[in-house]
Amino acid sequence: MVDEQLQEQQQPASGGSKARKEIFEWIKALAIAAILVWVIRWFLFAPFAVDGPSMQPNFHTGERLIVNKILYEFRKPKPGEVVVFHVPQEGRDFIKRVIAVPGDTVRVEGDDVYVNDKKQDEPYLKQAIADAQARGELWNQNGPNFPNEFVPEGKVPEGTFLAMGDNRSNSEDSRRIGFIPYDQLIGRADLIFWPLNDIQIIKHG
Repeated sequence: MVDEQLQEQQQPASGGSKARKEIFEWIKALAIAAILVWVIRWFLFAPFAVDGPSMQPNFHTGERLIVNKILYEFRKPKPGEVVVFHVPQEGRDFIKRVIAVPGDTVRVEGDDVYVNDKKQDEPYLKQAIADAQARGELWNQNGPNFPNEFVPEGKVPEGTFLAMGDNRSNSEDSRRIGFIPYDQLIGRADLIFWPLNDIQIIKHG
């Protein structure tokens, strides 16, 4: 009888201890999840909002992207890749497309882009260029050619790359601000996640 009473008295204490342990496990799991989110956010991936027309017709104002921040820790960007980088003189981040890398010589003549004297095939602009030409216009109707009075040197220096917006007539890019140092790179745009009807993995080149 005494043993049964002792057992009954111990049961509530055991139940309370189990509840406290479960709460502690939940707190620990949430803390680990928060740390992982922080690590992913700051070191691996980051969101980016498109603002402005410079990457039309392939990207539009209001679209949200996931930027891969870790990729370029292992290799350099390649021509055709869509990248996000910081421009200190502007105090903001840009999204553009890599056109050329160190050692390449670039010239832009209207809608034609030449790298090392070879005309580039730009599949991401084929339809836009064809539509403009059907109207008797250039896609790069208002944008500067390259080299020009802003950037007179056409050879990409070491440690930098040349980037241009897809909307060649309305893009502030390397044709005006010059070559982009690698240390200003934030990462590669890999995924459009908003709005929902635009969700897609970004094609590069």
